[in-house]
Amino acid sequence: MNIEAKSSRDVLIQCNDMNGAVSFYEKVLGLRVTSRSDTMVGLETGSFCLYVEKGPSYGPVFEFYVSDLATAKEKLVAAGCRVENEDPSVPRCYVRDPFGLIFNLAERKQTGQ
Repeated sequence: MNIEAKSSRDVLIQCNDMNGAVSFYEKVLGLRVTSRSDTMVGLETGSFCLYVEKGPSYGPVFEFYVSDLATAKEKLVAAGCRVENEDPSVPRCYVRDPFGLIFNLAERKQTGQ
């Protein structure tokens, strides 16, 4: 059953006031903006990259890499997880586990380790 997920350094939050959130993280916490688009801003925290995206909130969204997205999704759903939001064009596959954690599943083929 093990899908061998590996976490990324990315944590994403979504909010309707993206500019206000970015201003808070930049000016109050002193985080450095590392990327910016019309819909998303990335900030370096030191241990992880915080992304702020315009849109309705899911709470913090972590990210896990898997070698086979379709198989991982199937196994997770069988284990009681629910797919919350899926859009292959982003790519996005938000999964909520039975304990409330929401994470994005991203496919990354394993190379020699």
